[in-house]
Amino acid sequence: MENMKNRIKVLRAERNWTQADLADALEVSRQTINALETGKYDPSLPLAFRISQLFQTPLEGIFDPELEPVKLP
Repeated sequence: MENMKNRIKVLRAERNWTQADLADALEVSRQTINALETGKYDPSLPLAFRISQLFQTPLEGIFDPELEPVKLP
């Protein structure tokens, strides 16, 4: 399953923040920020909400809402 695309790198760059700056603000490691930005990791729901709050942007404005439809049995 492919990870969700996001705009974290763009939003961070617009603010001239380093990955370490963002990691400190979100209380996660810089490696977590790198994994988020490169699409290797999807954040937990609490972390996604913290990211949304920090950037003052709705979740849909950060994370790509184009998800595969859920297939029910």
